Amino acid sequence: MKIKDVFFFILFLVFAQELLAQTPTSQSQTKVPLPNDPQVDAIINYAKRFLGVPYRYGGTTPSGFDCSGFINYIFGNFGFDLVRTSYGLAELGTTVKLSEIRPGDLMFFKGSNVNSTSVGHVALVVEVSPEAIKFIHSANSGVRIDNFKTSEYYLKRYIKTKRLDYGTP
Repeated sequence: MKIKDVFFFILFLVFAQELLAQTPTSQSQTKVPLPNDPQVDAIINYAKRFLGVPYRYGGTTPSGFDCSGFINYIFGNFGFDLVRTSYGLAELGTTVKLSEIRPGDLMFFKGSNVNSTSVGHVALVVEVSPEAIKFIHSANSGVRIDNFKTSEYYLKRYIKTKRLDYGTP
């Protein structure tokens, strides 16, 4: 072998080793979702009991909710005393990237005016998968679950996601 061939062979081996080191080869190297906090599961399950409750502007009870009234009612059942408005709720917790979103997070959106820059709607994330970020909220048609990833309406209005401190590890 010529020195030039040996040099390229070694270079090839180094390059191949780098590629192999970057490729996950076992389950332990792939990203496995963490189980939900039991308190988060309890909050989500409680929220789902109100599916179909009608929307009511300023509503804070099961006879009718607005978006922040619904979130306040659900969390209040678990001892949380939150601010009343969606834009006030948007100031709580820690901001989370969409790629790191998980059940229990709060998603914030513009209201009906897509050109607005302020928070006008809040929803609770209930499920995250590669195909979906599902959230429960009180919208004009009442309490329902929507998929963020397939909703042109909410994709255009998304502002941010926040994670609250549930007081558990």
